[in-house]
Amino acid sequence: MNKMIMLLFFVLLSFIGLFYANISFTLVCIGMIAAFVGTLAGGGGLITLPAMMLVGIPIQTSIATNKFSTGISALSSIFYLLYQKELHLPSILKYIALAFVGGICGAFLAVSLSEQTMNYTACMLLLLALVVTLKNKAWTEVLDSLEHQAPHFWQPFFIAMYDGGFGPGSSTFSILHYLRSHHPYIKSVQLTRVLLFGSCTGAFVVFNHSGFIQWHYAIALALGSIIGSQLGLLVLPYIPLRLAKILLTLIITLLLVQNIWKII
Repeated sequence: MNKMIMLLFFVLLSFIGLFYANISFTLVCIGMIAAFVGTLAGGGGLITLPAMMLVGIPIQTSIATNKFSTGISALSSIFYLLYQKELHLPSILKYIALAFVGGICGAFLAVSLSEQTMNYTACMLLLLALVVTLKNKAWTEVLDSLEHQAPHFWQPFFIAMYDGGFGPGSSTFSILHYLRSHHPYIKSVQLTRVLLFGSCTGAFVVFNHSGFIQWHYAIALALGSIIGSQLGLLVLPYIPLRLAKILLTLIITLLLVQNIWKII
Protein backbone atom coordinates (compact mmCIF):
# COMPACT_ATOMS: atom_id res chain seq x y z
CA MET A 1 0.00 0.00 0.00
CA ASN A 2 2.83 2.39 0.91
CA LYS A 3 4.51 1.62 -2.41
CA MET A 4 1.41 2.57 -4.37
CA ILE A 5 1.00 5.79 -2.39
CA MET A 6 4.59 6.80 -3.12
CA LEU A 7 4.20 5.97 -6.82
CA LEU A 8 1.00 8.02 -7.03
CA PHE A 9 2.82 10.91 -5.33
CA PHE A 10 5.53 10.92 -8.01
CA VAL A 11 2.93 10.70 -10.79
CA LEU A 12 1.04 13.64 -9.31
CA LEU A 13 4.28 15.61 -8.95
CA SER A 14 5.09 14.96 -12.61
CA PHE A 15 1.69 16.13 -13.82
CA ILE A 16 2.01 19.29 -11.73
CA GLY A 17 5.39 19.90 -13.34
CA LEU A 18 3.90 19.37 -16.79
CA PHE A 19 1.07 21.83 -16.11
CA TYR A 20 3.22 24.63 -14.76
CA ALA A 21 6.31 24.25 -16.95
CA ASN A 22 4.55 23.38 -20.23
CA ILE A 23 7.00 20.50 -20.67
CA SER A 24 6.99 18.12 -23.62
CA PHE A 25 4.83 15.08 -22.82
CA THR A 26 6.83 13.11 -25.41
CA LEU A 27 10.04 13.46 -23.38
CA VAL A 28 8.22 12.45 -20.20
CA CYS A 29 7.07 9.23 -21.92
CA ILE A 30 10.58 8.58 -23.27
CA GLY A 31 12.06 8.99 -19.78
CA MET A 32 9.40 6.77 -18.21
CA ILE A 33 9.91 3.84 -20.59
CA ALA A 34 13.71 4.10 -20.55
CA ALA A 35 13.88 4.26 -16.73
CA PHE A 36 11.51 1.31 -16.33
CA VAL A 37 13.60 -0.91 -18.60
CA GLY A 38 16.87 0.49 -17.26
CA THR A 39 15.91 -0.19 -13.65
CA LEU A 40 15.23 -3.86 -14.30
CA ALA A 41 18.15 -4.72 -16.59
CA GLY A 42 20.01 -1.59 -17.66
CA GLY A 43 20.18 -0.30 -21.22
CA GLY A 44 17.88 2.68 -20.75
CA GLY A 45 20.20 4.67 -23.01
CA LEU A 46 19.14 2.36 -25.86
CA ILE A 47 15.78 4.10 -25.69
CA THR A 48 16.62 7.57 -24.41
CA LEU A 49 19.42 8.76 -26.69
CA PRO A 50 18.02 7.60 -30.08
CA ALA A 51 14.54 8.85 -29.14
CA MET A 52 15.83 12.28 -28.12
CA MET A 53 17.79 12.58 -31.34
CA LEU A 54 14.67 11.61 -33.32
CA VAL A 55 12.77 14.54 -31.82
CA GLY A 56 15.59 16.87 -32.89
CA ILE A 57 17.74 17.21 -29.75
CA PRO A 58 21.54 17.40 -30.45
CA ILE A 59 23.64 14.43 -29.29
CA GLN A 60 25.72 16.47 -26.79
CA THR A 61 22.57 17.87 -25.21
CA SER A 62 21.02 14.38 -25.21
CA ILE A 63 23.96 12.86 -23.30
CA ALA A 64 24.11 15.69 -20.75
CA THR A 65 20.33 15.64 -20.28
CA ASN A 66 20.33 11.87 -19.88
CA LYS A 67 22.88 12.11 -17.05
CA PHE A 68 20.67 14.59 -15.21
CA SER A 69 17.47 12.58 -15.63
CA THR A 70 19.12 9.26 -14.71
CA GLY A 71 20.67 10.82 -11.61
CA ILE A 72 17.31 12.26 -10.50
CA SER A 73 15.46 8.98 -11.08
CA ALA A 74 18.18 7.08 -9.18
CA LEU A 75 17.85 9.56 -6.29
CA SER A 76 14.09 8.96 -6.17
CA SER A 77 14.80 5.22 -6.09
CA ILE A 78 17.18 5.67 -3.16
CA PHE A 79 14.57 7.65 -1.22
CA TYR A 80 12.06 4.91 -1.93
CA LEU A 81 14.42 2.11 -0.83
CA LEU A 82 15.45 3.99 2.33
CA TYR A 83 11.79 4.58 3.16
CA GLN A 84 11.08 0.87 2.72
CA LYS A 85 14.16 0.08 4.87
CA GLU A 86 15.62 -2.03 2.06
CA LEU A 87 18.81 0.07 2.09
CA HIS A 88 20.56 1.79 4.98
CA LEU A 89 22.15 5.21 4.50
CA PRO A 90 25.48 4.54 6.30
CA SER A 91 26.01 1.45 4.12
CA ILE A 92 25.54 3.22 0.79
CA LEU A 93 27.27 6.56 1.41
CA LYS A 94 30.69 5.14 0.53
CA TYR A 95 29.36 3.79 -2.76
CA ILE A 96 27.78 7.14 -3.61
CA ALA A 97 31.05 8.97 -2.86
CA LEU A 98 33.08 6.44 -4.83
CA ALA A 99 30.74 6.62 -7.82
CA PHE A 100 30.66 10.43 -7.68
CA VAL A 101 34.45 10.59 -8.09
CA GLY A 102 34.31 7.92 -10.79
CA GLY A 103 31.64 9.87 -12.70
CA ILE A 104 33.75 13.03 -12.65
CA CYS A 105 36.82 11.13 -13.85
CA GLY A 106 34.82 9.47 -16.61
CA ALA A 107 33.35 12.76 -17.85
CA PHE A 108 36.81 14.34 -18.02
CA LEU A 109 38.16 11.23 -19.76
CA ALA A 110 35.38 11.41 -22.35
CA VAL A 111 36.63 14.85 -23.38
CA SER A 112 40.09 13.48 -24.19
CA LEU A 113 39.08 10.20 -25.90
CA SER A 114 37.39 9.87 -29.28
CA GLU A 115 33.91 8.41 -29.57
CA GLN A 116 35.29 5.58 -31.72
CA THR A 117 37.71 4.56 -28.95
CA MET A 118 34.86 4.51 -26.45
CA ASN A 119 32.76 2.41 -28.85
CA TYR A 120 35.56 -0.16 -29.18
CA THR A 121 35.92 -0.27 -25.40
CA ALA A 122 32.17 -0.70 -24.98
CA CYS A 123 32.11 -3.59 -27.48
CA MET A 124 34.82 -5.50 -25.64
CA LEU A 125 33.13 -4.95 -22.27
CA LEU A 126 29.71 -5.95 -23.60
CA LEU A 127 31.09 -9.14 -25.15
CA LEU A 128 32.60 -10.01 -21.78
CA ALA A 129 29.32 -9.16 -20.04
CA LEU A 130 27.37 -11.39 -22.44
CA VAL A 131 29.67 -14.34 -21.74
CA VAL A 132 29.45 -13.76 -17.98
CA THR A 133 25.64 -13.54 -18.09
CA LEU A 134 25.24 -16.73 -20.11
CA LYS A 135 27.65 -18.68 -17.90
CA ASN A 136 26.65 -17.21 -14.55
CA LYS A 137 24.72 -19.76 -12.50
CA ALA A 138 25.04 -17.89 -9.20
CA TRP A 139 21.76 -15.95 -9.47
CA THR A 140 19.80 -16.27 -6.25
CA GLU A 141 16.61 -15.12 -4.60
CA VAL A 142 18.07 -15.45 -1.10
CA LEU A 143 17.93 -12.12 0.72
CA ASP A 144 21.22 -10.71 1.88
CA SER A 145 22.47 -7.43 3.29
CA LEU A 146 25.18 -5.06 2.13
CA GLU A 147 26.81 -5.05 5.57
CA HIS A 148 27.73 -8.74 5.32
CA GLN A 149 29.36 -8.52 1.92
CA ALA A 150 33.09 -7.99 1.44
CA PRO A 151 33.54 -4.58 -0.24
CA HIS A 152 34.86 -4.50 -3.79
CA PHE A 153 35.61 -0.87 -4.52
CA TRP A 154 37.67 -0.89 -7.69
CA GLN A 155 35.01 -2.48 -9.90
CA PRO A 156 32.21 -0.04 -8.91
CA PHE A 157 34.68 2.82 -9.41
CA PHE A 158 35.46 1.81 -12.99
CA ILE A 159 31.78 1.15 -13.73
CA ALA A 160 31.02 4.66 -12.46
CA MET A 161 33.86 6.09 -14.56
CA TYR A 162 32.50 4.32 -17.64
CA ASP A 163 29.02 5.60 -16.91
CA GLY A 164 30.22 9.16 -16.41
CA GLY A 165 32.15 9.22 -19.66
CA PHE A 166 30.09 7.04 -21.96
CA GLY A 167 27.19 5.20 -20.38
CA PRO A 168 25.63 2.48 -22.58
CA GLY A 169 25.57 -0.75 -20.57
CA SER A 170 26.79 0.74 -17.27
CA SER A 171 23.64 -0.30 -15.37
CA THR A 172 23.94 -3.79 -16.82
CA PHE A 173 27.62 -4.00 -15.85
CA SER A 174 26.72 -2.90 -12.33
CA ILE A 175 23.93 -5.48 -11.95
CA LEU A 176 26.32 -8.20 -13.14
CA HIS A 177 29.01 -7.00 -10.74
CA TYR A 178 26.73 -7.28 -7.73
CA LEU A 179 25.43 -10.66 -8.92
CA ARG A 180 29.00 -11.89 -9.14
CA SER A 181 29.51 -10.59 -5.59
CA HIS A 182 26.76 -13.03 -4.51
CA HIS A 183 24.04 -10.46 -4.03
CA PRO A 184 20.54 -11.58 -5.05
CA TYR A 185 19.06 -10.05 -8.20
CA ILE A 186 16.76 -7.64 -6.31
CA LYS A 187 19.61 -6.32 -4.15
CA SER A 188 21.85 -6.01 -7.24
CA VAL A 189 19.29 -3.77 -8.92
CA GLN A 190 18.90 -1.69 -5.75
CA LEU A 191 22.65 -1.16 -5.35
CA THR A 192 22.91 -0.28 -9.03
CA ARG A 193 20.51 2.63 -8.44
CA VAL A 194 22.90 3.84 -5.71
CA LEU A 195 25.91 3.60 -8.02
CA LEU A 196 24.11 5.38 -10.85
CA PHE A 197 23.13 8.29 -8.63
CA GLY A 198 26.76 8.88 -7.69
CA SER A 199 28.20 8.52 -11.20
CA CYS A 200 25.51 10.60 -12.92
CA THR A 201 25.82 13.36 -10.32
CA GLY A 202 29.58 13.48 -10.79
CA ALA A 203 29.26 13.51 -14.58
CA PHE A 204 26.54 16.15 -14.46
CA VAL A 205 28.86 18.51 -12.56
CA VAL A 206 31.26 18.36 -15.51
CA PHE A 207 28.64 18.44 -18.28
CA ASN A 208 26.80 21.34 -16.67
CA HIS A 209 29.90 23.50 -17.11
CA SER A 210 29.99 22.54 -20.79
CA GLY A 211 26.76 24.45 -21.41
CA PHE A 212 24.98 21.49 -23.04
CA ILE A 213 22.17 21.28 -20.47
CA GLN A 214 18.79 22.48 -21.72
CA TRP A 215 16.63 22.58 -18.61
CA HIS A 216 13.22 22.23 -20.24
CA TYR A 217 14.44 18.98 -21.82
CA ALA A 218 16.18 17.83 -18.64
CA ILE A 219 13.19 18.40 -16.35
CA ALA A 220 10.77 16.65 -18.71
CA LEU A 221 13.01 13.59 -19.04
CA ALA A 222 13.67 13.56 -15.28
CA LEU A 223 9.95 13.59 -14.44
CA GLY A 224 9.34 10.61 -16.72
CA SER A 225 12.42 8.83 -15.36
CA ILE A 226 11.17 9.18 -11.78
CA ILE A 227 7.88 7.49 -12.66
CA GLY A 228 9.61 4.76 -14.69
CA SER A 229 12.13 3.94 -11.96
CA GLN A 230 9.40 3.77 -9.31
CA LEU A 231 7.36 1.43 -11.53
CA GLY A 232 10.46 -0.70 -12.05
CA LEU A 233 11.09 -0.99 -8.31
CA LEU A 234 7.41 -1.76 -7.76
CA VAL A 235 7.40 -4.79 -10.11
CA LEU A 236 10.98 -5.85 -9.28
CA PRO A 237 10.03 -8.37 -6.55
CA TYR A 238 7.65 -10.10 -8.97
CA ILE A 239 10.17 -10.59 -11.80
CA PRO A 240 11.16 -14.30 -12.01
CA LEU A 241 14.90 -14.89 -12.15
CA ARG A 242 14.55 -16.72 -15.46
CA LEU A 243 12.83 -13.71 -17.01
CA ALA A 244 15.37 -11.33 -15.45
CA LYS A 245 18.25 -13.28 -16.98
CA ILE A 246 16.56 -13.32 -20.41
CA LEU A 247 15.93 -9.57 -20.20
CA LEU A 248 19.51 -8.88 -19.15
CA THR A 249 20.88 -11.02 -21.99
CA LEU A 250 18.60 -9.28 -24.50
CA ILE A 251 19.67 -5.81 -23.32
CA ILE A 252 23.38 -6.71 -23.55
CA THR A 253 22.88 -8.11 -27.07
CA LEU A 254 21.05 -4.97 -28.23
CA LEU A 255 23.74 -2.74 -26.73
CA LEU A 256 26.40 -4.80 -28.47
CA VAL A 257 24.62 -4.54 -31.84
CA GLN A 258 24.21 -0.79 -31.36
CA ASN A 259 27.93 -0.28 -30.68
CA ILE A 260 29.04 -2.50 -33.57
CA TRP A 261 26.72 -0.51 -35.84
CA LYS A 262 28.39 2.74 -34.69
CA ILE A 263 31.85 1.35 -35.41
CA ILE A 264 30.85 0.14 -38.89
